[in-house]
Amino acid sequence: MPYSGFTILSSLLSVFITAALAALPAQAQTPRPGQLAPGPGQITPPGPRAQPPQAQPPVQGGQAPQQQARQPAPPKAYKPIAVTLAQPYNDPSFTAFRKQLGDIANRKDRAALAQLIGSNFFWMGEKGDKADKKKSGIDNLAAAIDLDAKDGSGWQALIAAANEATLEAVPERKGIMCSPAGPKFDEMAADQVAKDTGTDPGDWGYPSKAGVEVHAAAQASAPVIEKLGQNLVRIMPEQPAAGAPEQESPFIRVVTPSGKVGFVLEEFISSLDSDQLCYIKDAAGWKIAGYAGND
Repeated sequence: MPYSGFTILSSLLSVFITAALAALPAQAQTPRPGQLAPGPGQITPPGPRAQPPQAQPPVQGGQAPQQQARQPAPPKAYKPIAVTLAQPYNDPSFTAFRKQLGDIANRKDRAALAQLIGSNFFWMGEKGDKADKKKSGIDNLAAAIDLDAKDGSGWQALIAAANEATLEAVPERKGIMCSPAGPKFDEMAADQVAKDTGTDPGDWGYPSKAGVEVHAAAQASAPVIEKLGQNLVRIMPEQPAAGAPEQESPFIRVVTPSGKVGFVLEEFISSLDSDQLCYIKDAAGWKIAGYAGND
């Protein structure tokens, strides 16, 4: 039986990491004492599926035709799909490790960070492991998160990771735990809603809490037209006019289950397309095992 679109997306990281670890020596694959038990969880989807090419008019004047961008489906009401948020991982040693990681990131201490990276660091994307096995773990992590960016965004990403308390196990592979953990929801029902609305799994997110306000315009002072429940929500970014520069805004456009179009503060909406930092715990403690995303 074929998997749903959401189910396929939630299976990719497991496949990627399983393939990466399968290439390791047998000793490295053997679970060591103190490794964490696996558990269910969602993983990082690769984003919207590719669309079939549009028909193009004949080439005139020697100019190649331009492929049309995918146009979002018109807004419509949809069945609410309940979301259960991941809970903080209950392990004091992980809490202490995250504090250590946060302190290192705040100091931008590259040498100390290198000591937190385990052997056989992986960097998984849609096309497999991108890590350069000839380079050190710190060099591969630095490349994955752009640690040397002049604006400090790489270190900020590590600070955000250190503040993230949720973890999920990679199915079928004991020991590897990735963060942030995704929410739980009925993937088959979500796939049906995506089909009903003409959307892709990459077009959906979820609120970080219930009761998030949906405004009539991208302004905090705009009237509240609805409040979101703890359900999947359709993300429908505005398309800038041709030739117009994109403008940054703290708001993101959404379609509520009732079919209303409004704006929500982006900080309250989590994407299903989230990169993850992965860890492993052994007798020596926690280590950064890899990174998934940024393809």
